[in-house]
Amino acid sequence: MSSNAATLALSNTRNAVYWLDRPDTPQPADALSGQTEADLVIVGAGFTGLWTALIAAEADPGRRIIVLEAETAAFGASGRNGGFCEASLTHGLANGLAHWPDELHTLLRFGDENLDDLMDTINRHAIDCNAERTGTMDIAVEPWQVDELQGLAEASSRLGVDHALLDTEAIRAEIDSPTYLAGLWQRTGAAMVDPARLAWGLQSAAKSLGVIFHDHSPVRSIEKSGTGLELHSDDGRVRTGRAVVATNAYRKPLPKIRRHVIPVYDHVLMTEPLSTDQWAEIGWHGRQGLADAGNQFHYYRRTADGRILWGGYDVLYHFGGRVGPSVEHHAPTTRRLAENFFHTFPQAEGLRFTHRWSGPIASTTRFTCAWGTTHAGRVSWAAGYTGLGVGASRFGARVALDLVDGLSTERTELQMVRRRPVPIPPEPARWLAVQATRAAIKRADRREGREGLWLRTLGRFGIGLNS
Repeated sequence: MSSNAATLALSNTRNAVYWLDRPDTPQPADALSGQTEADLVIVGAGFTGLWTALIAAEADPGRRIIVLEAETAAFGASGRNGGFCEASLTHGLANGLAHWPDELHTLLRFGDENLDDLMDTINRHAIDCNAERTGTMDIAVEPWQVDELQGLAEASSRLGVDHALLDTEAIRAEIDSPTYLAGLWQRTGAAMVDPARLAWGLQSAAKSLGVIFHDHSPVRSIEKSGTGLELHSDDGRVRTGRAVVATNAYRKPLPKIRRHVIPVYDHVLMTEPLSTDQWAEIGWHGRQGLADAGNQFHYYRRTADGRILWGGYDVLYHFGGRVGPSVEHHAPTTRRLAENFFHTFPQAEGLRFTHRWSGPIASTTRFTCAWGTTHAGRVSWAAGYTGLGVGASRFGARVALDLVDGLSTERTELQMVRRRPVPIPPEPARWLAVQATRAAIKRADRREGREGLWLRTLGRFGIGLNS
């Protein structure tokens, strides 16, 4: 049934990003032209760049700040994600325990404070992004995943994380799918947002504080200029004392970021609005963000207008780290996503998908953000949120500002900040390693989660691949 339902559902799907496919998309700002000066230049108008601009402007109203964007605000991953705005800075509790057990309590505190401050910013600036603090739920769809959730529930109890472990009957009463065996609901640690409207709202707030934006102004180089810097775009240049590079999956103008960050593509489908009867069959009144508990997992959520966003499962890496329109569509991946959707929700047969798209996720070998500085500390960068950047990017921006301003803070002293992730090898070893890891992940899911030699070896060095 799922195969036929998928064929019908994909028959008139648009190759377009749902969040960005709107008539009220903001008009692009003028491109940089000629020469100008600034106290701080931010490269990239995704979430990290936008948060950096807004936080810097609020902290120092007299600071002249310019944001240079190669396309338009939210063009990249910031406008293409599922809108899961999570408190976690560590890509989940299990990953935090694996990498930073000694400072996990501090990281949990920073994450909770970050999400609270983020929601406060939305309210203070009246950003209309349909923010709902619903929490998220991990779903067990195989017996071995039930044990995994029980282990996470025990860790959550030890660390004081608000949660509820639901058995088969309870989870199916919450959201009805014949595939569900159990669920772990992290009740307060996440909000669902419209990511594009959040990005546009942050841009508008920054503009109201005097931040200057230039779209279609890709930065080609950053060079020393006297005691400062000079950033060059196609038709202009900016002299500045400090710069923050927030290009995430896009490697220019600091190619060295590529040693620590790899772009992988996640694919997403958006349904048409469900009918009242369809929602009655599925339930999901809590509107939580959902994700499977396997190594290959789907993430999915309800939207404000009654649709279901359905994404994930497999990640694709393109040789050489290519990003852009030429690699954004992959029919077999889209087909598999659609079939898996109807396997999860057979009661939705007849539903159509209106949009399909993908976006580059900047991943590191430890699944969390990495930071660094160049040009004698006058340039800082932050990248590599591995799919959780909607919330964590605000924290990433604060660290990047601390670093570029030469401040020693509790944030900059974190092991997560001071120690960069294991570097990723250059091509062709990079491509071969990713393909080997993808294959090993699929085998592990088929073998009830048991990792083979390759994944165990990577794990000993703190290396992984995820979305």
